[in-house]
Amino acid sequence: MTSIFVTKRSGETEPFNINKIHRVLEWACNDLVGVSISEIEMRANIQLYNEMESVNIHDLLIKSSAELITEATPNYQTVAARLINYKLKKLVYGDKDPWPLKDIIDHNIEAKVYDADILNKYSDSELSYINDNILDHSRDDDFTYAGMEQMRSKYLVQNRSDGTIYETPQVLYIMIAMTLFGKYNGRRMKYIREFYDAISKFYISLPTPIMAGVRTPTRQFSSCVVLETNDSLDSINATSTSIVKYISKKAGLGINAGKLRAVGSHIGDGSVVHTGLIPFLKLFQSSVKSCSQGGVRGGAATVYLPVWHYEFEDLVVLKNNRGTDETRVRNMDYAFQFNKLMYERLLTGGNITFFSPHDVPGLYDAFFEDQDLFQELYEKYERSRKIRKKSLPALEVFSQFLTERKETGRIYLQNVDHANTHGAFIEKQAPIHQSNLCCEIDLPSHGLNSYDDHEKGEISLCTLSAINWGLINDPADFERYCELAVRSLDALLDYQNYPILAAERSTMARRPLGVGIINLAYFLAKRGLKYDDAALETVDEYAEAWSYYLIKASADLAKEKGTCYKVLETKYGHGILPIDTYKSEVNELVKHKERMPWKSLRAQLKKTGIRNSTMMAIMPAETSAQIGNATNGVEPPRALVSYKQSKDGVMAQVVPQIHNLKNKYDLLWDQKGPEGYLKIMAIIQKYVDQGISVNTSYNPAQYEDNKVPMSEMMKDLVTFYKYGGKQLYYFNTNDMATEDESQSDYTREDFKTQQEYDDYCESCVL
Repeated sequence: MTSIFVTKRSGETEPFNINKIHRVLEWACNDLVGVSISEIEMRANIQLYNEMESVNIHDLLIKSSAELITEATPNYQTVAARLINYKLKKLVYGDKDPWPLKDIIDHNIEAKVYDADILNKYSDSELSYINDNILDHSRDDDFTYAGMEQMRSKYLVQNRSDGTIYETPQVLYIMIAMTLFGKYNGRRMKYIREFYDAISKFYISLPTPIMAGVRTPTRQFSSCVVLETNDSLDSINATSTSIVKYISKKAGLGINAGKLRAVGSHIGDGSVVHTGLIPFLKLFQSSVKSCSQGGVRGGAATVYLPVWHYEFEDLVVLKNNRGTDETRVRNMDYAFQFNKLMYERLLTGGNITFFSPHDVPGLYDAFFEDQDLFQELYEKYERSRKIRKKSLPALEVFSQFLTERKETGRIYLQNVDHANTHGAFIEKQAPIHQSNLCCEIDLPSHGLNSYDDHEKGEISLCTLSAINWGLINDPADFERYCELAVRSLDALLDYQNYPILAAERSTMARRPLGVGIINLAYFLAKRGLKYDDAALETVDEYAEAWSYYLIKASADLAKEKGTCYKVLETKYGHGILPIDTYKSEVNELVKHKERMPWKSLRAQLKKTGIRNSTMMAIMPAETSAQIGNATNGVEPPRALVSYKQSKDGVMAQVVPQIHNLKNKYDLLWDQKGPEGYLKIMAIIQKYVDQGISVNTSYNPAQYEDNKVPMSEMMKDLVTFYKYGGKQLYYFNTNDMATEDESQSDYTREDFKTQQEYDDYCESCVL
């Protein structure tokens, strides 16, 4: 019988030896219950041919193990992860044992994939110390399949043309720590160790730009960019150019186009009339889609518009599949902005009147800065017979908004009064005009009059991370991780570059951060709590401590490194805290308590100020949650095992501690509606200076005739406003497809494939 040879990674050939497969699988399955080597081998169904590459055999074993992951057999996720880890070390180091850290750095600087500046900061002896005493390659064994697969495909530095990978996960983590704390002379080994431990043990999650970029020559790591356009061609062109700049740097954008005058408005002497918003929104869409971000993900943006804009009826249908391409802008998301007066009109049966912002002086600014003045001007302009306007019953306006939001899943909401009154900034000095791509950022912005506007133009950036609540056992545990999160992100602001002057000026003046939450569902499950009223007291206690320690960390950092330049434009600079500005209706849910020493913190803020104008933002956390085997952000899981389509096939993720907590998780589609979830978000929002990326989710099977009533959606919208909600993100509906499809992450008819959708959405998620 003719022997079959396999081709090794080195290019050498050797006779196929099935015992090698057995030995690798024995190692991968060691100490695991409920896994079978023979099952993996049979499912792999290896079709041997002469000179078959060994790496292809290994890939079949990984795929086979991954396909065996179920609720009943979750430990196959560890087998698959170990097999990927084994493959990675062979690919990167040529062996299962990693090189010394200095050799890795030298090799990757020579390959021009690491920032050469790292060797200017660390001596050989320091690198040796880090290698021997801090870096722990064994932690690569702590990943699950989903985490390791995301790490391999998205975060590890690699050549995406030829498939060369230059590092393994623990090297990624230690390099990030070394880069961010490189200037902490005298204390940097302490902070490198603590930060490395925190991120490699999944206590702190980092966003895609940091994970993929820090340590490389690329120096733009802010996840979210907030910019706006003034009502002029120069500003529109400057905005378009800025969009391209930041899309190419892997950022997700929030674009405020609310100032643009409506179709039919006079221009200049009236010899021409304005074409309206849609042509300019198409321009922005083209700018957003012009860069694919190196094939990693597509550009993405959300446009913000006031609900009272004259073109509302045309704008609200921009994403639906009816109408022509000339009247639609389907490849950009958009959000409508509401305030108290709009809700009052809804509840009292009144009308909403629509204006072109250009025709109503002072109204647009008052919408964000002064709610009493807005109402006064709004009613004045409604009475005027000289101003072009139209109106609809408020119920019809809200119904149109909710209908389109439900059908597309991708029309968002911002309550601009709450974003300003319960925000970090003094409204009349630094008003919030919009949010970002994913609806969690609330930062000031000013339209650019030119691309290099160095006077009034302001582009705001927010740099993100998140604390893993699932690993926190006591509120006091937050102190260490909040300090590390704040110090690391603050250091990042000085380390990164800024492609646009208006962004650099704003960031250096305000130094905004956004620290969020992951693994809330696990946090609740292991305490026997669901997304209902029983969880509110516990969430309140932990949210208070989390918020306190974040603010305290920035206040302490201010004593050490100075305040942000525009500290007096923040409420913090005047000793005003988030717990001083939240809506009192939240006290109906949980009676207000102050467990933390807020009084002394107020005094400290008044005396020494704060380093960062914002500290909190609750962002989506799809990818980073998978990295740390955590549940997504603050969201309930859709299933105990979720299946997500990736570029390399179906990826299964198992909820933490499925063996012990299988019956404790409060799954999304088991919930009657979003009310319990919205109440928990209200409690968290009480302690947050920016926003929360809040979703509303409905399972039609929970309602009569399998239809979600408009009255139910309207009730939830009003409830969200009542308790101080700022922004609403996705509208999720269980489409009652097959099990696997219903467990998949969001699918939308705007996208041909799941991967296309995922790529679109991940510009700003963690």
